[in-house]
Amino acid sequence: MPGNREVSAAAAILGNVKVKNLSSTCRLAGIRTTAELLAEGKSASQIETLARQGALIQVRRGVYARADLAAQLVARSGGDHLLQTAAALAVSGLAVASHQSAAHIHGIAVLGKWRRVTLTRPPGRSKSAQSGTRLHCAQLPTEHVTVCHGMCVTTAARTVVDLARTVEFRAGVVTADSALHQGLVTMAELESLLAGCLRWPGSRRAAEVVAFADKRAESVLESIARVVFRDCGLPPPELQIWVGGAVAVGRVDFLWRRFRTVVEVDGLMKYANPARATLQLERDKRLRDAGYEVVHLNWQEITENPAYVGTAIKAAFRRATRPAA
Repeated sequence: MPGNREVSAAAAILGNVKVKNLSSTCRLAGIRTTAELLAEGKSASQIETLARQGALIQVRRGVYARADLAAQLVARSGGDHLLQTAAALAVSGLAVASHQSAAHIHGIAVLGKWRRVTLTRPPGRSKSAQSGTRLHCAQLPTEHVTVCHGMCVTTAARTVVDLARTVEFRAGVVTADSALHQGLVTMAELESLLAGCLRWPGSRRAAEVVAFADKRAESVLESIARVVFRDCGLPPPELQIWVGGAVAVGRVDFLWRRFRTVVEVDGLMKYANPARATLQLERDKRLRDAGYEVVHLNWQEITENPAYVGTAIKAAFRRATRPAA
């Protein structure tokens, strides 16, 4: 959550309708532009000396950060992107962090990797982007912008919708599921925001993503798997359900109750611990003893061989519903 100073700054900024950068006193890692350092009384030669001595580091052309604070930030996972985003915002006028960069700031999962900072600027402004920055132009209603870590950023709901409008369906589902699962947004908030941007490019795709999203999905792989199940023509499963015999054996990733079939999706590290692998085998046996078919699918199968996924699950359906001999 933003601190009191950030909240005050945000109120002042957003109250003006047009979004502007936060005051430099609120910026991450003490970021300053060259112009701001000069306005504070430092000469060009003093700035060069501070950078040479290691008190300041140049994050990008014309933007400096306090070296000690920047070092602490980049030591954290994803800290370098936060630093680059704060630096880009310092020289971007009315732009705010959005799309993948906003998702990173909010802690929302995205599918795939990206390097560039992503910003959005209101229409009618210059469309030129800095090096290493991708610039979108779109309306920025005040209720779609917030402040996080000293940066103006699209809200979690706007971030989900923006990505759902601009990325492939399964990537949009990954982001929507993640935001809902963490409680960063509600379905009502997403639907309300969508209602206000029905004529925006990609809004139909975004509506499909939101309708499909499910807060019960607990990982990127589970979200992708749900899309694969749909594309294979499988009925929607129940998610995160306790199943078993007279006494529940455990909570499973996916359950097709009608077909008494359980699917578990296994991340790359799920069985790195041999003891954990043994427990999983014992759990599978108890589920099968209780009358359930159990199918395990890994990342490679789900992302690279969806036809196999559909075939394996449909075969389990047939085995589970086959009359007893």
